[in-house]
Amino acid sequence: MAAQTAAQTYDVIVIGAGPGGYVAAIRAAQLGLKTAIVERENLGGICLNWGCIPTKALLRSSEVFHLMQRAKEFGLGAENITYDLDAVVKRSRGVAKQLSSGIGHLMKKNKITVIMGEATVPAKGRVSVKTDKDVQELQAKNIILATGARARELPGLEGDGDLVWTYRDALVPPRMPKKLLVIGSGAIGIEFASFYNTLGADTTVVEVMNRVLPVEDAEISAFAKKAFVKQGMKIMEKAMVKQLDRGKGKVTAHIETGGKVEKMEFDTVISAVGIVGNVEGLGLEALGVKIDRTHVVTDAYCRTGVEGLYAIGDIAGAPWLAHKASHEGVMVADLIAGKHAHPVKPESIAGCTYCQPQVASVGYTEAKAKELGYDIKVGRFPFIGNGKAIALGEAEGLVKTVFDAKTGELLGAHMVGAEVTELIQGYVVGRQLETTEEDLMNTVFPHPTLSEMMHESVLEAFDRAIHI
Repeated sequence: MAAQTAAQTYDVIVIGAGPGGYVAAIRAAQLGLKTAIVERENLGGICLNWGCIPTKALLRSSEVFHLMQRAKEFGLGAENITYDLDAVVKRSRGVAKQLSSGIGHLMKKNKITVIMGEATVPAKGRVSVKTDKDVQELQAKNIILATGARARELPGLEGDGDLVWTYRDALVPPRMPKKLLVIGSGAIGIEFASFYNTLGADTTVVEVMNRVLPVEDAEISAFAKKAFVKQGMKIMEKAMVKQLDRGKGKVTAHIETGGKVEKMEFDTVISAVGIVGNVEGLGLEALGVKIDRTHVVTDAYCRTGVEGLYAIGDIAGAPWLAHKASHEGVMVADLIAGKHAHPVKPESIAGCTYCQPQVASVGYTEAKAKELGYDIKVGRFPFIGNGKAIALGEAEGLVKTVFDAKTGELLGAHMVGAEVTELIQGYVVGRQLETTEEDLMNTVFPHPTLSEMMHESVLEAFDRAIHI
């Protein structure tokens, strides 16, 4: 796009072209608002280029590799199964590139001005962009901050691209790890642990909390842990990496558990200890924007308290999920255009982790529902009781549902097993429509499908399960 020579006025300027920013820009343009978007690196942001999408491409390769090793179970023959790590990575990068160029097409199609450069907000309603050619001055009544987040780096555990990797390094690995340490067992950590472990790395996961996947329901975490251990992973809970001694081709990790420090040697470490919001260098403090622990404080409608300035996605706090960012982008664009906007409720946003087995959830865990004072009914249905799961050769898994015993409201749903990241949407829609157990019981689920387990889990909560 040709550089602009004079200051330009827009209705909306979006800073950041990740899944929050580019979606906000498209929706604003659809509503007839003159829109510009500023991006310093890649259209599609971290999610599309260095996060959600390329990791799923990698995980798909490891899943196929795992299935090929099980060929005999399915009456098939596959000898001398190997992989080419460079080719696996190349495919992943190709998928990301294809989608990133697709965003460029969407920007053109919606007549959105794209400016590549570093943005600051020098004053209310003004954006200054430093491009590789010049500095461009823009103005708009409405500015949407969608600058996202980056990996948190703890002192002494910083990535070096060689022995200690960030998620970016892990996506384009310089080699295949033989003995791998993954620090942190949230979605990012456990997905990389799953990928490299499946390809043969001797993998150890260290988690500071008392269980892996700590945001998930405790029962689901325990089920997933058992599966990971069965696959050969070592899981260390209530453990902390105190320091890393980097040597030639090896790292000695000092891991503290139960007050004792153990030294363990690895050739590769992946640090996945959370994220930090990209709030620096924008000029937000001078504008009076409130920042709490690297995240912009907003109300339910993503308003910052500074007139005409909104913050969406990772920069606006948890849950740090692409689909939450996109939905907030649409909501803010609607709000700016004077349409009726619905706030995004964090407890109605599903979380998905694409490890083996997959994990997915929405709403309250059993413990959280009890803590909030609900009288609850809990239903469970195992994959082993489902015909489709057995036919797929995926009989290990669990569907769990939590209901309000008084009203029948679906408070939460939690799953572990094959394709649960696709199944969870049924419960998400149910919660959005304020469904009750009666609605779900009276719904006819198709046979044979994995989704039947969702029905059975509801029935089981009210002592009506058929197949267990």
